[in-house]
Amino acid sequence: MADTTDELDRLAELVPDDAWLTVPDIVERLDSDVQKVRRMLDERLLVGVRRSSTPGGPKVLQVPARLVEPEPLVSLPGTLTVLFDAGFSDAEALRWLFTPDEALGTSPVEALRANRIAPVRRVAQVLGY
Repeated sequence: MADTTDELDRLAELVPDDAWLTVPDIVERLDSDVQKVRRMLDERLLVGVRRSSTPGGPKVLQVPARLVEPEPLVSLPGTLTVLFDAGFSDAEALRWLFTPDEALGTSPVEALRANRIAPVRRVAQVLGY
């Protein structure tokens, strides 16, 4: 499913403009290189969307900082697999990760940061049914 403008708008409500990182930002923060970061995105170890930081500005690939800071979220790839298997687009997966969930008592990304991987994946698994 392609990311729509509507999906990106909903995502913008959850992740403020100053909470996104471009590929060069991620390279710097992880003390890595562009090829490694691109491979992380290609292999779905990270997820991002093309968005503009300014109205009418160019759209560039960006990742929410919370997925890589203070370090990359190691539980993210398995959770993304569950979401993509349920038919989610990149923007839909990010929106789900950042939307507070009643069953978790917080957003899935914050639950993953708190090492509550199993509860997050249980919630994600029912999304495809």
